[in-house]
Amino acid sequence: MKVGIAGIGKMGAAIAARLSGLGHEMMVWNRSSDKARATGFQVAQSPAELAAGSEVVIIIVADAAAASAVYERMAPAAKGKLFIEMSTVRPDAAKDLALRIRKAGGAFVECPVGGTTGPAKEGKLFGFVGGEAADVARAKPLLEQMCRRVEHVGPVGAGSSMKLAINLPLVVYWQALGEALSLVGHLDIEPQRLMDILGDTSGAPAMLKNRGPSIAAALGGKENPNPTVTVDTLKKDLAEMVAEARTLGYEPLVASGALKAFERASKAGMGSKDCTSLPVAWLARKT
Repeated sequence: MKVGIAGIGKMGAAIAARLSGLGHEMMVWNRSSDKARATGFQVAQSPAELAAGSEVVIIIVADAAAASAVYERMAPAAKGKLFIEMSTVRPDAAKDLALRIRKAGGAFVECPVGGTTGPAKEGKLFGFVGGEAADVARAKPLLEQMCRRVEHVGPVGAGSSMKLAINLPLVVYWQALGEALSLVGHLDIEPQRLMDILGDTSGAPAMLKNRGPSIAAALGGKENPNPTVTVDTLKKDLAEMVAEARTLGYEPLVASGALKAFERASKAGMGSKDCTSLPVAWLARKT
C-alpha cells in the first residue's frame, strides 16, 4: 500500500520505519525537509504532493494549528483517499479536520495513540479510534499493524477525548514524582536503588519501570542527550487537557497545578529537555 506520513518527528519516523518494514511503500513530508530526507524514504515537496501520491495519509504533527495548516494544503488532493489523524488535539479540532476532508471527498478517522517510539517501531501502540464504522473498517488493517490494541471508542472526537484522558495521569505524574522525591531526598539513597524501590510499588505507573534508569541518571546529574518526550510537548498536551475539562464544565485542580510546574520549567529553559528532567529540577527547586 502507498502510505504517506505528514510529520516526521520521532513518532512519525518510528511509524514510518514500522510500516516500511512490513512492505508498504512510504512517502514522507515534514515542515523541516532535512528530517524528511534523513528517513531515506521518498520525500514529498508539499502536503498536497503527499496526499496525491498516497492511498492512505497519516498525520502526526505538533498541535492543532500545525494540523490545520497541513490539511488545508492536502484537501485539494483528498478525494478517495483515507486520512488517519494521529496528532494529540482536542475533540473539536479533530471534528473540524474530519469535516474538511469529508467535504473534499476523502475518508477520515482519528487514532491518537498511547506509547512512545519503542512501541511504535514494534507495532505495539494502543490506538484510540474515532470515526464512522465504514471508515474505521477501511483503516483497521493498517492500524493493527501499528498497534497492539485498537479500540473504536465512538465518532470522530471520541478518540481525542480518550487520548487526553489516558495521558492526563501520566503527565501529572512527572510533577507528583518530584514531590514524592522531596520526601526522601534526605535519606541519601543511591538514585538507581531509589528508583528500583519506587518502581516496585503500587504507586508506580508502568511507565516508571521503563523510564526509571533515565530518572536515576538525571538524579545523578547526567542529562538525557536524546529526549524521548520533551517538557514542552507535555506542557502543550496538559494545556489541552485543562482547556477541554473546563469546556466540559470541570475545574481540573491537579492538572492545573501540574501545568503551572511545566510552564515554569519551560520558562526556565527546560522546554527541549526530556520530561524525566522535570521532577529532578523541581527537587532541586529550579522550577
